Amino acid sequence: MPVSSNLASLSRLFASVAAAGLLIVATSCTQAAPPVGANSDDPNANPNYNGLPLDSEIVEVKTRPGEKVATLAGGCFWCTEAVFERMEGVNDVVSGYIGGKVKRPNYDQVCSKKTGHAEAVQVYYDPTKTNFEELLKVFFKTHDPTTLNRQGADGGPQYRSSIFVHDDEQRESAKKVIEKLGEEYRDPIVTLIEPATKFYVAEEFHQDYYRRNPNAGYCQAVVANKVRKFNRNFGDKIKESAK
Repeated sequence: MPVSSNLASLSRLFASVAAAGLLIVATSCTQAAPPVGANSDDPNANPNYNGLPLDSEIVEVKTRPGEKVATLAGGCFWCTEAVFERMEGVNDVVSGYIGGKVKRPNYDQVCSKKTGHAEAVQVYYDPTKTNFEELLKVFFKTHDPTTLNRQGADGGPQYRSSIFVHDDEQRESAKKVIEKLGEEYRDPIVTLIEPATKFYVAEEFHQDYYRRNPNAGYCQAVVANKVRKFNRNFGDKIKESAK
């Protein structure tokens, strides 16, 4: 098991305890997000910091014939992955890092908050069974898009809420969904719309984490709640194999 896997396990374990309200602890990946500084180069202070201009080049992603892809960041990728793996029309979900300025980052580097990357998932889906807007509805319903650089006990720019768009059509769809859903929240939606730049697949340890480790502390305290929320709100979209 690589060193990063051990650090990941420890970090998520502490986060799960904090989420349960039993202990408040700061680790490399669960520190509180500091105040926003609009003119700061510090990734901890500026939620838009990723070392890249907003018109950065979109990197093409290879898909199978008749398949499309969506790239979403909604906090811990263990949670986001677990939700979309259960959704009808989704063929595959891959966890990784995107939106940063360092090539081939590893988990420890991303947790340092200095690379600008977000934990994200690439969702490969069948457009005859679902669509981008349906994916976004699930995305917004299963995480909090109003908390800046934070999801529960997980804090930092790597946990920012962001939609990484692959073309202008996705960009316009994302804008419309955010505008429409904005009326449903008491606080403003802070979800970013960023270009889908180079996506780096995360270490094998992170792939299918919830399925492989359902009884792990973080999974029980955090991921399972996201899955239950999906089941509650999207019962008609659950794969037969996931029921």
